[in-house]
Amino acid sequence: MVMNSLDAGALKNAFLAGARCLEANKERINELNVFPVPDGDTGTNMSMTMLTAAREVEAITDPTIAALARAIASGSLRGARGNSGVILSQLFRGISRELGTADLVTTQVLSDAFNRGVETAYKAVMKPKEGTILTVARGMAEKASQLAPETDDIIEFAREMIAHGEYVLSQTPEMLPVLKEAGVVDSGGQGLIEVARGCLEGLEGNAPVSLPAAETAAKPAQPAARAAYTEKAEIRFGYCTEFLINLQDAWSEEKEQDLKSFLSSIGDSLVVVADDEIVKVHVHTNDPGKALQKALTLGSLSRIKIDNMREEHEERLIQNASQLAREQRAAGDSAEQESAPAKKSGFVAVCAGEGLCEIFRGIGADELIEGGQTMNPSTEDILRAVDRVHAGTVYLLPNNKNIILAARQAQLLAKGKQVVVIPSQTVPQGIAALINYSPDLSAEENLGLMEEEMKRVRTGQVTYAVRDTSIDGREIACGDLIGLGDSGLLAVGKNPADTAFETLRAMVTPETELITVYYGNGTPDEEAKALCARAQEAFPSCEVECHDGGQPVYYYLMSAE
Repeated sequence: MVMNSLDAGALKNAFLAGARCLEANKERINELNVFPVPDGDTGTNMSMTMLTAAREVEAITDPTIAALARAIASGSLRGARGNSGVILSQLFRGISRELGTADLVTTQVLSDAFNRGVETAYKAVMKPKEGTILTVARGMAEKASQLAPETDDIIEFAREMIAHGEYVLSQTPEMLPVLKEAGVVDSGGQGLIEVARGCLEGLEGNAPVSLPAAETAAKPAQPAARAAYTEKAEIRFGYCTEFLINLQDAWSEEKEQDLKSFLSSIGDSLVVVADDEIVKVHVHTNDPGKALQKALTLGSLSRIKIDNMREEHEERLIQNASQLAREQRAAGDSAEQESAPAKKSGFVAVCAGEGLCEIFRGIGADELIEGGQTMNPSTEDILRAVDRVHAGTVYLLPNNKNIILAARQAQLLAKGKQVVVIPSQTVPQGIAALINYSPDLSAEENLGLMEEEMKRVRTGQVTYAVRDTSIDGREIACGDLIGLGDSGLLAVGKNPADTAFETLRAMVTPETELITVYYGNGTPDEEAKALCARAQEAFPSCEVECHDGGQPVYYYLMSAE
């Protein structure tokens, strides 16, 4: 089979087949996580990122290469989850920009596109590390540059590029000792290979190009506490209206302000997010038709969604009145918030577990995004939370190292307010950062202060192993309990409390003044209190605090300051 060029139809089929292949292999990719914890999620994050873009691609009925490129770039950017998902989205972003200028895709166009994608992805990572998805992508791009002048056959070109990528992937354990010790290759690199294999199979006609059922696609992380849609007794604007505008002309600040002014005149809770040639709109209004008519003057519309909030409101009151009251208390009345003057600063934090969410609310978080170890929120999830905060400056607390890149991506896309990413890698770091915020300091000064305070916090986490492995010279069996610190493995045991105590022993130093224990969902109160009493006895010079965090997957989260 010889294929010298790709038209829009072939490109669409290849991308959809790639998304399906990644989805089919996501669990195998998850299992490549270096630490054998139950929340390994590289494959899931990459798949959810790509599926968001693939569903936009699938919806294009009369595709052009330019339209496909826009959909791939926009969908993956907004749907990006976790570090691996963000890097994948940046690869697609660079690739799409190059493809968008082509009438037909040849081996030379593919080579140029892949190289641009790698360049874009490397720029997105502050400190690129070799032995990762970036290394595999760069190796494939270098091979593409070598192959393009030698062959016009896209099938041969793709096979050889993938084969070289597989070789580079096989070498990642030699680049990262932690991979070698765990006996795995880089999970992100494996995900990229699965995407490429799927695209090739789609071109060859050997793979289905339809996507999996919608319920297996990316589901946006729901905020742990969100403002109710309406006033307690009356809904001012009854229809939650969302849609995408596929712009027919270049976007500008003037057009954005004009659209926002019009939509604000007929509704509230307005969100307008623009990326290249696509604009995402969310508005609450009594006349969705007017909103759609205004949008049609700017381009074609897709992914239109209109919900009757009055009906939803009645159902919510009947089904869960107590939860509604908690949400109203936590976030306040949205209409009142819209009309009130914006405050100087607001805070968005990512966390999971009712107890941890209550702690963040108590120390000043305006919006909480449910997520973290077991579910990384997407860039768009974070953007929505930022928009709900009625403040001139919004501080983002990712509280997980795998969410920081998505937070920075949201920072770049946010409109109308200053967004500051506090690079908290754990929940205890985020709590320390928020406690030390000073309203008298500038955003830059607060960022510096919070970063310094986070350096004083050491974090430990106790969970269970999902496979046999070896880490730092210690053998771990499937089902063992493991204590993880900021830099690696701290303890291995059979009992959660004993493993937590050994983890604390490795964390506490003579300078430690405060130990805080957050126990997880399902951990008995008596066990947690006994652990804290044991810690108090072992470390009498420290103050020991115990909180019901309610977090999933992790029996204990602990901090030493």
